[in-house]
Amino acid sequence: MDPELFEAAKAVRDQAYAPFSGYKVGAALRSTSGRIFVGCNVENLSYGLTVCAERNAIGAMVAAGDREFTEIVVVTDDIGSPCGMCRQVLAEFSPGLKATVNLASDEGEHTSIPLANLLPYPFKSDKVHRSK
Repeated sequence: MDPELFEAAKAVRDQAYAPFSGYKVGAALRSTSGRIFVGCNVENLSYGLTVCAERNAIGAMVAAGDREFTEIVVVTDDIGSPCGMCRQVLAEFSPGLKATVNLASDEGEHTSIPLANLLPYPFKSDKVHRSK
């Protein structure tokens, strides 16, 4: 697990807005350009409108003009795994599902899992474009 990503995910976790569940999540990913992008979960009283940390990090990456990532660190208090929606979004921005997903606690306890193991059968389309 990349220590720089871990520290970035841990730091952004403090910014999470989780007044309903109390479950704060921080995510940091490294794009193929080498840049780091972070995201935290943002809950909403209408629960379906909640946005996960992983998807917020992907959104920041896309907004900055990058389209692929190689590694992500997700920090929670219990080494929680990305939800199904996040797994599919991560898959869209990791060609061949080659990214590594690192699940970690604040204390640094962690496990690393290939994205392909988290989502062995993603939705696929020939309309996915990687270029800007």
